[in-house]
Amino acid sequence: MIKICVVGEIGSGKTYISKLFSPKKNLIFNADIEVNKIYKQHRPTFTKLKKKLPLFIKSFPVKKSELYNSICFNKNNLKKIIEIVHPEVRKKMNSFLKKNNKQKFVILDVPLLLENKLNKPEDVIIYIDAKKKTLQKFLKRRSGHNPKIIKLLKELQFTPEKKKISSDIIINNNFNPKKMRLRAKELIDSIII
Repeated sequence: MIKICVVGEIGSGKTYISKLFSPKKNLIFNADIEVNKIYKQHRPTFTKLKKKLPLFIKSFPVKKSELYNSICFNKNNLKKIIEIVHPEVRKKMNSFLKKNNKQKFVILDVPLLLENKLNKPEDVIIYIDAKKKTLQKFLKRRSGHNPKIIKLLKELQFTPEKKKISSDIIINNNFNPKKMRLRAKELIDSIII
């Protein structure tokens, strides 16, 4: 099984490009979606978060607004959240990989994949690049856009230059659906022989 790991800056279009690589949703592991499921469905995570952040986490399911408030109050709370949530995401990713080990390929859309050393040397790393101006425009459109949170999340990530050095392929996302679909098909055809 080939693992195609999609990395890039926040808002660069990682999830969109991941979907173009695989029309089968079951072949994509999206860490952001899994985190949301954990907040909504995993009571043990709620219990741990409530214990670490009692002033902010009030009830199950965990609300993103409560997490944002805790981070805005004290940026060190982000580290507490990560220490609780990331191990659960890793478990889900490992389960996904085990379940799909007979597939030709899978797509991993994991924002901190390189930073957390979750990739293997044989994985294909694809960096999604986008112009800063375009990134800002798309980030502002997102619901719950919070510049302070985005700044703190960016601080956790490697620089774009470091990610590019670690990548096998760089895609320039011009946010043109037709061109991106064609580029994704070309890449998949070249990777999966």
